[in-house]
Amino acid sequence: MNPPKRLRSTGDEEEPPTGGKEEGGAVDVSIVMPMYNASCWLDECLQAILHQDYTGTMELSVFDDASTDDSRTVVEGWKERLEERGVSVVISGHNSSQPRGVGYAKNKAVSQSCGQYLCFQDADDVMLLQRVGLQYDASVLHPHSLIGCQVQRVPEGSTERYTRWINMISQDQLLTQMYTSHGPTVVMPTWFCSRNWYLKVGPFDEGGKGVPEDLIFFYQSLRQGGGMARVDQCLLVYRYHEKATTHSVTEETIWKLRVDFLQERVLSQWESFTIWNAGKQGRKLYRSLSPTNQKKVKAFCDVDENKIQKGFYTYEDSEQRPKPKVPVLHYKDASAPFIICVKLDMTGGVLEENLNSLQLKEGTDYYHFN
Repeated sequence: MNPPKRLRSTGDEEEPPTGGKEEGGAVDVSIVMPMYNASCWLDECLQAILHQDYTGTMELSVFDDASTDDSRTVVEGWKERLEERGVSVVISGHNSSQPRGVGYAKNKAVSQSCGQYLCFQDADDVMLLQRVGLQYDASVLHPHSLIGCQVQRVPEGSTERYTRWINMISQDQLLTQMYTSHGPTVVMPTWFCSRNWYLKVGPFDEGGKGVPEDLIFFYQSLRQGGGMARVDQCLLVYRYHEKATTHSVTEETIWKLRVDFLQERVLSQWESFTIWNAGKQGRKLYRSLSPTNQKKVKAFCDVDENKIQKGFYTYEDSEQRPKPKVPVLHYKDASAPFIICVKLDMTGGVLEENLNSLQLKEGTDYYHFN
C-alpha cells in the first residue's frame, strides 16, 4: 500500500525564482540545494560546485526555506563566479515566520530546475571534484535507480559505525539491509537520479519537521521497482552537527516505517520465521507486528542461557486468551528464516560467525533489523 504524500500549498510570501536558463534551455545536471540558515558552510559548499570537473552543462537550483541568517546573500555573492564557469544559478525562497521543511524545499528546488538529472546537495556538505561526473555516468547506466557514493564524515570519528556501514556494505546489501535503523542504504546527501525517476517516485513528503522525507521517498522508489547503486569512491564530505535536520526525527517514527516496510516486503512472503534476539529489541519487534505476522513467529532465538532457560516469551499485553507464548531457543536449535534484531558491528564479529556457522544467505535466509 502506498501512503499518501502530504503536500503544502504555497503562501503569499513565496517569490518567483530568479536566474536559470532561458525557456527551453534544459541542462544535463541540476544541483538541487534546499537551504536553511546555512551561511557558515556555504562558501565551502559553493566553491566545491565551482570546481567540479564535469564537462556537461550544469545549473545550481537553490530554495531558501525562510533562513534568518545571510544565507541568501552568500549564494547571491557566488552567482557571477558560478555563471562565468558555465553553471547557471536559479534562486528562490519564502520569508514566512517558519521553515516549511526539507521535503518542501527539495520539491521547490527541483520544480524550478531544468536538468535531465538531479544531484541532491545539502548546503552544509561539500562535494568532491569528481562527484557530478562520476554519478552522472552511473545514473545514465541506471536510469531507474538512486545513485549514491562513499563519504568522508566530518568531524572525523563522529558516527563511526554508521560511516563504516555507508561505505562498506556490498551492492547486494544495499537491497538486503534497507530495514535497519541506519535508514536508506544509499544515504540521502549522496543521492543522484534522473529527473524522470524523481517524477515517477516523488515528490518528497512535505510534512515538515520530524518527517523522514528521505526514508519515505527511498521506500517509495523501491515500491516502484527502482534500484540502488553506489559509486565506490568518496565523493562527498558529509558533515555531522547538532543543527542537522535529521535530529528532529524521532526513533519511534523511523521504527514504525521500518516495521511496516519489513512486513510489506518480507514477512508477507514468509509462512513462518524466527526472531533472532529474545531481549528487548526482539520483543519490541514482535509486539510491533500485525496479529497475522505475530502468529508467524515460531520462536525467538538467542545465545544468552538465562533467556533460553526461561523457555518461553509470554506476550502479556495481548488481548488473546490464553496469552501467546513463544518458545525461546538456542540459535543452533532454531530454524530459518530469521529476522536479526542484534546490532551490526557491535559483537566483535561473534554474530557474523554464528550466522556463517549456519551457512545462511542474507536476503534469503535472514534479514537484519537492528
